[in-house]
Amino acid sequence: MSEELAVQAAAVKPGEGWRILCVDDEPNILSSLRRLLRPHGYQIVVAGSGAEGLQLMEGQAFDLVVSDMRMPEMDGARFLELVRARWPDTVRILLTGYADITSTVDAINKGEIYRYISKPWDDNDLLLVVRQALETKALEREKARLEALTAQQNEELKDLNANLELKVMERTVELRQANERIKNSFLTSIKVFANLIELRGSTLAGHSRRVADLSRKIANRLGLKPAEAQDVFLAGLLHDVGKIGLPDALLAKPVAQMNGDELGLYRKHPVKGEQSLMPLADLQGAARIVRAHHERFDGQGYPDGLAGPAIPVGARILAVANDYDGLQIGVLAQRRYPEDEARKLIAEGRGRRYDPEVLDAFLEIVGHVEPEYRAEVAVSAEHLKPGMVLSRDLMSREGVLLLSADYLLDEALIRQIRTYARTEGILMNVFVRNTGASNEKTAAG
Repeated sequence: MSEELAVQAAAVKPGEGWRILCVDDEPNILSSLRRLLRPHGYQIVVAGSGAEGLQLMEGQAFDLVVSDMRMPEMDGARFLELVRARWPDTVRILLTGYADITSTVDAINKGEIYRYISKPWDDNDLLLVVRQALETKALEREKARLEALTAQQNEELKDLNANLELKVMERTVELRQANERIKNSFLTSIKVFANLIELRGSTLAGHSRRVADLSRKIANRLGLKPAEAQDVFLAGLLHDVGKIGLPDALLAKPVAQMNGDELGLYRKHPVKGEQSLMPLADLQGAARIVRAHHERFDGQGYPDGLAGPAIPVGARILAVANDYDGLQIGVLAQRRYPEDEARKLIAEGRGRRYDPEVLDAFLEIVGHVEPEYRAEVAVSAEHLKPGMVLSRDLMSREGVLLLSADYLLDEALIRQIRTYARTEGILMNVFVRNTGASNEKTAAG
């Protein structure tokens, strides 16, 4: 055998257990086939007739049958025809002589044989045909296995597709629930953080939550986007976080009673609040609002002296909500103001302390303030005189109440007002009742 044929024959490995049935009425032919095929790892079984071959096949499976054409009682063509009918997966090879061409054609047609080999055969040719036949059978087996696997996978895919929509819906619900848990946990953490400053004094209890709720209502009234309204709400919860480092005595003192040094320390809390929140990506929008919530619409606020639209809209909203609640709990002035009085004081800051558009939205939520006619005149601090009566509340540049309306001015109060104006470097207009003294000089005069 040539080296090439030996390599090819070796491709069908003994371990694969190929079983071959050889059928011939001549014992020497069967012995020759056994000697030729067995060394190549095939399991060889022999039969002396077609009937014996069929009997053997009923008891055990064979991968390939090699049958002689000329046999008594049942020739090879008939035998292979019966094999094809009962065991169609068994490969069939016919050994025939040159004189049996007619019978060979009949075997090809009826038995559907894989190949026929003329006798006497060439050993290499016979080995090659057997190897190729078994390789073909191996490919058919693998093809059948893959087809069965594909059919199984198609069924599984069909079931998966049938349930896919349900599974997607279930997964969507799970993700939504997980997201809600994360969101709720985040908001809970924010509320706990906001409560830290409120633990420092009883007057602040609930202040942050009330400011946050009112700020969100104003934001929604103004038509802010959901993400912007959320930033306003978070800023409302956290707007006082920069006060955590302030002394207890300073926290307990109304802003109107603070001296210069105390005010200087107090005014740092918006910047400290921003610095505390900026490292958190989800709070950076809220942090910018916290920084600017003490800016005034007229530019007289702190820490950056922003004015008008330059102030973030969230900060303009927070300024109104914070001062409204602050007036009621007594953190801005010496006394606490009822809701109606606090609302009135806030409304009087239109265009100076507060954005008119934000103020309108605020009043739509908490109730309108009826306009009050006042005969009044604006007088500069330098032209104030004892006996004048305030027609409006006198506010600091930070929006803190200094003196309430209807206050009767005396020399001592006038000196304090002038000192305050000089210290702050501002031109202060004081609105007083017009009692007929039309010759009073106004701030513009």
